[in-house]
Amino acid sequence: MPARVAEEAEEHTISTPVEQRTWLVVPLYNEATVVRAVIENARAVFPNIVCVDDGSSDESVGEARAGGAVVVEHPFNLGQGAAIRTGLDYALRDPGADYFVTFDSDGQHRVEDALAMVQRLDSEPLDVVIGSRFLDGRTKPGALKRVVLKLAVAFERRSTGVQLTDAHNGLRALNRHAARSIEIDQNRMAHASEIVFEIGKKKLRYAEQPVHVVYTDYTRSKGQSIWNSVNILNDLYLK
Repeated sequence: MPARVAEEAEEHTISTPVEQRTWLVVPLYNEATVVRAVIENARAVFPNIVCVDDGSSDESVGEARAGGAVVVEHPFNLGQGAAIRTGLDYALRDPGADYFVTFDSDGQHRVEDALAMVQRLDSEPLDVVIGSRFLDGRTKPGALKRVVLKLAVAFERRSTGVQLTDAHNGLRALNRHAARSIEIDQNRMAHASEIVFEIGKKKLRYAEQPVHVVYTDYTRSKGQSIWNSVNILNDLYLK
């Protein structure tokens, strides 16, 4: 790299706050009642947010745009893995972006946790920081979900060599190298296992961050905890 280019890159990194060098990638599917508030809250910290609408049949697209996000639309439902890959590819087009956070659209993830994770990427020799619900006692998943997540952790440790305490947490922070390197071919729930496999395969430097996942009345009313548990089991044993 020419000396002048290197100096300009270093000046950019030092002078631009980490929040402005980060993109939130938000998969979106039928969350019209909550997504605007989720985006507005996140944009108070992170100005760059891309929502990938995965064939919603409600007003999710308009609500996400009203909240201030860029919205990329899939013509029909492809699954969360495909939405994440589309969002990463979009955000990587920004030459000023250094970090990328996968962030849920239903209000379960906290902005302060995402900020702490990208701050670690900015200050430590890491490629990926993965949120964990099990490094402290703040998150209270149901009994079934807790058992399934523990089974997932044991399975992923044996199959990938990546030592995590929470293998299926959707809150992840990646640097540019990781965002480019991780291949996501599994479109639906299996993408979470695939990302862990890619971390091991590509020898990416990783760490976990304690996070608080908020299980709300809204997410419980959708039966999300139960169905996610079933989907994780399908991911582990049928992929």
